[in-house]
Amino acid sequence: MTTTEKPRIVAPSVHVRAIATWLTIFPLVAIGMTVMGGFTGEWHPVLRALLLTAIVVPLAVYLIVPRMLGFYMKRIANR
Repeated sequence: MTTTEKPRIVAPSVHVRAIATWLTIFPLVAIGMTVMGGFTGEWHPVLRALLLTAIVVPLAVYLIVPRMLGFYMKRIANR
């Protein structure tokens, strides 16, 4: 009898995840602040931060960071 071993999947290090998260969050916040400046200029800063984070965090967590890490893992696997 032979046993088939599943390939071992190694998660990216915490440092790689931190860099991927920062590379995602920084541009989204910069773009978001620029776009929102026109219609939220008079708002209290806490409300502006609330709106910005309500948009940026889901985009980063569910869409962009997983894709960046997937791209990173593919590049590492092809070495």
